[in-house]
Amino acid sequence: MSTARIQPTASALSTTIKHHLRPLRNGVVFTTTPRHLTRHGTKRALSVSMSASASAPPIPFEICVKASVTVPDKLGDCPFCQRVLLTLEEKQLPYDLNLVDLANKPEWFLKINADGKVPVIKLDEKWVADSDIITQALEDKYPEPPLGTPPEKASIGSKIFSTFIGFLKSKDPNDGTEQALLNELSSFNDHLKDNGPFINGKDVSAVDLSLGPKLYHLEIALGHYKNWFIPDSLPYVQSYTKNIFSRDSFIKTRALPEDVIAGWRPKVLA
Repeated sequence: MSTARIQPTASALSTTIKHHLRPLRNGVVFTTTPRHLTRHGTKRALSVSMSASASAPPIPFEICVKASVTVPDKLGDCPFCQRVLLTLEEKQLPYDLNLVDLANKPEWFLKINADGKVPVIKLDEKWVADSDIITQALEDKYPEPPLGTPPEKASIGSKIFSTFIGFLKSKDPNDGTEQALLNELSSFNDHLKDNGPFINGKDVSAVDLSLGPKLYHLEIALGHYKNWFIPDSLPYVQSYTKNIFSRDSFIKTRALPEDVIAGWRPKVLA
């Protein structure tokens, strides 16, 4: 067993990482107060302990997320998984991370979620899927710090991801998909100008934790496949992405750029 002490971050986390190797089923697991991992034939547990809020559960949540396809024992490129992990991190709730190879789903994973989709988290001894349901359940049960977004702001930026996908997949530069994305980003820029720096004002909220990972995918995928970047004419969007991407919680839970690129390749080449 090896133990490494990591210096606390700005969020005052005290982190200890422990590695254990023991035979187990297919999968890869990381334990963290943030993280946990499992890979073919062995289970490798990465335990991270940190100062959690007073309402934190006595044992870590168990959560299944997508594994990296480019580097062993790393998080994959699912923005919905990152949304849930961001919520856990922002609330300083401990969790065990099970990295699932979605191209070769292990039987144990299909037994807990027949649909074979991630993220899936164990809440009150029941496995729960869908990032919308999971994040709301966490907010209801662990309301501090509050991440709720007012209903009138909950849909801000909600069309950016779909228009990004349309533009990314487009083979015709004149089909209007780029302009559709620019229109959505421009509307978002206007909102941030009047209400920022985050969607609900000065503090980050659930809607930011949902949109942030999608903008991360947008930035990497469009930059790689189309040499396209958020234009300087949208300075509030640019500032927003910098603020979100530089948060400790985001840095800990973001996918590797090469995974994002690999993840979108089939859609680009289709």
